[in-house]
Amino acid sequence: MNQKTKTHRGAAKRYRKTASGKFKRASANKSHILTKKSPKRKRRLRKSSVVSAVETPKIRKMLPHA
Repeated sequence: MNQKTKTHRGAAKRYRKTASGKFKRASANKSHILTKKSPKRKRRLRKSSVVSAVETPKIRKMLPHA
């Protein structure tokens, strides 16, 4: 009997698939020690970014149903 493919729940909470098939992620360094970071830097960190092409196959394997 074969095993079902399961979604990596940690990855499911961190990544979203876009319409073009790429993966979106939130920027790091936005949770604490924010006083020393400039307002400009904190504004940039609010925006989401696209996962690099190198990491995409790993994430696709963790999220088989995405």
